[in-house]
Amino acid sequence: MTVPGSARTVPAAHADAARVDVVALGESMVTFLPSRPGRLADVPSFDRGIGGAESNVACGLALAGHTVKWISRVGADGFGDHLLERIASYGVDVGAVQRDPLRPTGIYFRTAGERAVARAAGSPGERDAAALSEVVYYRTGSAASVMSPATMPAAELDSGHVLHLSGITPALSDDCLALVRQLTAPRPGRPLVSFDVNYRVSLWRDPAEAGETLLALARDADLVFVGEDEAEAAWGVTGGPEAIRDALPEPDLLVVKQGAHGVTLFEGNASKAHRFEEDTVTFAPALHVSVVAPVGAGDAFAAGFLSATLRGLGARDRLRHGHLMAAGALTVPGDIGTVPSRALADRLAALDEHEWGTLRLGPGWTEAVAEGAKEEVHTP
Repeated sequence: MTVPGSARTVPAAHADAARVDVVALGESMVTFLPSRPGRLADVPSFDRGIGGAESNVACGLALAGHTVKWISRVGADGFGDHLLERIASYGVDVGAVQRDPLRPTGIYFRTAGERAVARAAGSPGERDAAALSEVVYYRTGSAASVMSPATMPAAELDSGHVLHLSGITPALSDDCLALVRQLTAPRPGRPLVSFDVNYRVSLWRDPAEAGETLLALARDADLVFVGEDEAEAAWGVTGGPEAIRDALPEPDLLVVKQGAHGVTLFEGNASKAHRFEEDTVTFAPALHVSVVAPVGAGDAFAAGFLSATLRGLGARDRLRHGHLMAAGALTVPGDIGTVPSRALADRLAALDEHEWGTLRLGPGWTEAVAEGAKEEVHTP
């Protein structure tokens, strides 16, 4: 299988029908969502959900009709039971997830806002936003933190056409870092590696070490997702998508997320004498979305992009499918959104530039569009 825009072809052994489309590795936790907006100190109660960058991607891909396996470790506790049951309910294969009788399943609490990406010298407005976007993790010593090359099943990790990883896992422990380094390192028969930088400031002891580690891992991946804010915070790179590509020329595919502006895709041209001498560059503007909660949108974008990539769609449509999947996450309270049907997503991704620019998506948009309620979709 040749991935569009990539110089890599999945080895023949990976074309076996028994292999799944995507394997996702990473920690998932039980999430406690606030019953109302406000500081954690002021929120009186919480609703239970699930959260985890890689499992969010796995669930989104499964809902989009792909075969997906999530691999991790959870405690032999009630929270571990809840995670496995919920993730499996989306159609994800959780058979390779290990249960640890000695360590707990991780949990975290958050406010209604998105997590903040710290900047070295943020403006007062940025610092205010950070103060309103609280996330408190209870994951130190969790079952997933002892994932390592020795504990995780190599055959299962290589059992997909694509292996999806993120920069959260290497921040959990030295063992987790060693595992991600092994999985991203060039080796015979390696699946296509998708890597979402997912820089979480609070998980790293040393920002400089975090930046060096994430950059090295991204350079070994085939497909990389990174936000402009992350590139600035982790690597000090400013100047837009082109500057990020200059700092990260190695991946075949580089997806630079530009917030409400849109997303830029760089595709290396392997036919050129110098591989990335002439990238193919595609920009897709973001949709107008009435946001309920921004958490999980980046994971949903990755799921939509990967889904369209596995289907062999063109660059613009891959980006648009990412935007549409992200809109499904943005318009619900939890981390995992409502995925539009494949037919609906294909129809919207095929709109001309003007029609795409006039879309207005709010809560329940997938059902409204599917039923042809055009006026509900275009209401600002």
